Amino acid sequence: MDTDQIENEDGWIIGTVKRDRTEKKQYLIFSDPETEKPLLSVHEDIMIRFRLLKGQFLPKAQLEEIRNEDERYKAYALAIAYLGAKPRTRKAIAQYLARRELQEDNIEYALNRLESEQLVDDEQYARQFATSRMRSGQKGRLMIRQELQQRGVPKQVAAEAVTELDRESELDAAKTLAEKKSRTVKGDPKQRKAKLMAFLLRRGFPGDIVREAIRGIEWKDKDSKEQEDDGVLLDN
Repeated sequence: MDTDQIENEDGWIIGTVKRDRTEKKQYLIFSDPETEKPLLSVHEDIMIRFRLLKGQFLPKAQLEEIRNEDERYKAYALAIAYLGAKPRTRKAIAQYLARRELQEDNIEYALNRLESEQLVDDEQYARQFATSRMRSGQKGRLMIRQELQQRGVPKQVAAEAVTELDRESELDAAKTLAEKKSRTVKGDPKQRKAKLMAFLLRRGFPGDIVREAIRGIEWKDKDSKEQEDDGVLLDN
């Protein structure tokens, strides 16, 4: 606490309020306009809530409460800004706020508030991510589940999200990927089939989907095809 501030036995009379030039919507509260160090540095919402205006009396007993409320609000405001770019999981936001060196209880407050306001919902995030990933990334549910967990979605929530994926859509994605990949794998038909199956499994498609996806692939021996082409050229 700055001893240069003008105080009496019970607290301070706010002498001046200044906008903090280094932080947006942050204000500095002084009892002595001549001192360089403020009593408080608070967000404008906290300033309004506690009526921290010039001439108002600020009790000593309330000082720590205001500081704590400001820290909690700061965690919440940072989380809102972080969410502005794209949806995030609870864990991702917690990690971001921890990197900003906020206290754990203030981070927890911000996360709980975001969830109560339905701004953070891991279940909804998982469902939307799973559907989008399967369509755009041509990946199977097993890899998608792993990616969800890597993004901080709880294991059970990730598992439930991928079970809701449409099987026909997943099969279509596997068929498209199989058809594309089959043109580049090398070896005899048996080797190419084995390589393609292994590739689809690595992309997270379940075994039954993989078997069905490659069922319609043409496995003609490339060497035989080349010989046939040569024969056509010779006949001409």
